Amino acid sequence: MANKELRRRKREKMIEENGVIYLDNVSKVYSTGSPALNGVTLSIGSGEFVFIVGDSGSGKSTLIKLLLRELTASSGSVYVMGQDLAALKHRQVPKFRRNIGVVFQDFRLLNDRNVYENVAFAQRIVETPASEIRRNVPAILATVGLAGKYKAKTRQLSGGEQQRVALARALINNPSILLADEPTGNLDPKNSWEIMRLLDEINANGTTVVVVTHSREIVNAMHKRVVTMKKGVIVSDEEGGEYIDED
Repeated sequence: MANKELRRRKREKMIEENGVIYLDNVSKVYSTGSPALNGVTLSIGSGEFVFIVGDSGSGKSTLIKLLLRELTASSGSVYVMGQDLAALKHRQVPKFRRNIGVVFQDFRLLNDRNVYENVAFAQRIVETPASEIRRNVPAILATVGLAGKYKAKTRQLSGGEQQRVALARALINNPSILLADEPTGNLDPKNSWEIMRLLDEINANGTTVVVVTHSREIVNAMHKRVVTMKKGVIVSDEEGGEYIDED
């Protein structure tokens, strides 16, 4: 028990000093020899809202995959919630990911199930009691404006509604961190702004939000921290920043 308490305190100290997300001189080279990240150091504090921007091939997707422990760094260290991801055993990864909600551009919903079942699925994976699921799912659907759609099959929904289902699923287990990879990429402007409003609300309630996007309009309007990447390196990191082009 003493060792467990000591590890907990060390994680808390790591988070306090370096943020809930901390990349320390991280490089990633794929098996083809192609470098994706080159000496990236980045700290994101608890409760921050951060945009990651840059052209295709700048390393944004690789960064997200490292944070999810889908990939491991070739060199350097990746810490999430004070945990050294290189030290995680394969069997520990699913438990680690419970701290992270993820929203993708292509929604990744279960099209053979209705809205309720898509969201409930995330709770069943972590063995939430059925009585809690029956309370939690309607509550989170109401939060994202889908209280009346719980019986609908996902293919019957608009793109904006599908992304809100994906967002509800990402949030149902109360993650400390939400990663959104091009969450408005397949949406029209009206639905894009609705998703960003929800992400802003979620952040205001204390969740750390990291958004990868190509949307210049959204980034420039929201005045959040903006991390700009190019060819595997961070070229700009600005509070209240804007989407900038790096020639």
